[in-house]
Amino acid sequence: MASTSNKGKDIAEESPSQSQPQQPQSPPNPPALSRYESQKKRDWNTFCQYLRNQQPPVHVSQCGSNHILDFLQYLDQFGKTKVHAHGCVFFGQVEPSGQCNCPLKQAWGSLDALIGRLRAAYEENGGLPERNPFAGGGIRVFLKEVRDSQAKARGVPYKKRKKKKKRNPIRSDHDVEDGTAGTSSSNLPS
Repeated sequence: MASTSNKGKDIAEESPSQSQPQQPQSPPNPPALSRYESQKKRDWNTFCQYLRNQQPPVHVSQCGSNHILDFLQYLDQFGKTKVHAHGCVFFGQVEPSGQCNCPLKQAWGSLDALIGRLRAAYEENGGLPERNPFAGGGIRVFLKEVRDSQAKARGVPYKKRKKKKKRNPIRSDHDVEDGTAGTSSSNLPS
C-alpha cells in the first residue's frame, strides 16, 4: 500500500513541461438559454424551415399573414387536442363518454403562445416592429376564431378575465345617518 506522503510528491513532480502538450483553449460556452428562449429559437428555426420548403421558397422578409396562417394550419397535423365537429354527437360536451373520428388539432393556447414567441423572434432577427406579420390583425382574428370554435366544441365558453375594480372608500354609519355622507375628512371609524 502506498503511503499518503507520496501522493503530493507525484503531483509536484509532474510539471507542465512534462505533461502532455497544451491544446488551444476554446472560448467559454455561452450561458445556457432559458426554456422560453430555447423554445423561441426552435420555433423560429421551424418557421424559417417551413418557408424554405415552400414552392417557390419564401424569404422571411417576404413573409405575410397568409404564410403564417398556412403554417398554423400545417401544425394541426401534429396537434393533440380533440376538436369535435358540429355534426359529432360529442360536440359541446365537456367530458365525452366515447370515441369519435374528429380531428386532433393544435390547442388555441399553444398557437397563441407560439405566435407570441414568433412575434418576438421576428424583431430579434432584424424585423421592424411596424412590419411584423405576426402582429397583424388577420392573425389575431384567426386566433380568436380558433379559441371560440374550440371552446364551443368542448362545451366550455371562454371567459376573458376582468380586472377588479377599486371599491369605493368605506363610509361610517354616522355619515349616512346625519346626511354628511362623503364629507368626512377620514374614512376610518371614529
